[in-house]
Amino acid sequence: MADPIIAKRFEALLLPHMNSAFNVARWLTRNDQDAQDVVQEAYLRAFRYFGGFRGEDARAWLLSIVRNTFYTWHQQNRDHAADTMEFEEEMHSLEESSGAGRDDSPEAALIRSQSQKRVHQALRSLRLEFREVVVLRELEELSYKEIAAIVGIPMGTVMSRLGRGRQQLAALLAPTDQEA
Repeated sequence: MADPIIAKRFEALLLPHMNSAFNVARWLTRNDQDAQDVVQEAYLRAFRYFGGFRGEDARAWLLSIVRNTFYTWHQQNRDHAADTMEFEEEMHSLEESSGAGRDDSPEAALIRSQSQKRVHQALRSLRLEFREVVVLRELEELSYKEIAAIVGIPMGTVMSRLGRGRQQLAALLAPTDQEA
């Protein structure tokens, strides 16, 4: 049975980051059910090893566990992961700016929706090594230093992967001849 003081500390430090953990897992797995499984296993691992947590950034510590749990899951489910592409757009919409000055006409809403779908499709099509750093930086707003710690790579590699990921996104999102 877990020490109640440790359990309360765990809840206070890590439960507030569950949405971030799920968001990262969802972008890595590209499937809601698989993301739920990864996050559940990550939280179990985090609780099991919480005694080793020494008060550094709890969010970064948890997200590195989510990432490592994903890679373990990915190795075990490689064939299954390649076949699943479920990704409900409404649940994954990028945060929109607060409504001040925004055109809420049906046409504007349709354009926003189509733009979000294009961005999501482009992001999903990135290679995993680029997708994970772009998600951690752009959607989770982590620093380069935090990303380097989570992914376990030098900060220069983080910057390089972000640059390449952003270039690929820009190319994927560039207007086609039909759209121009």
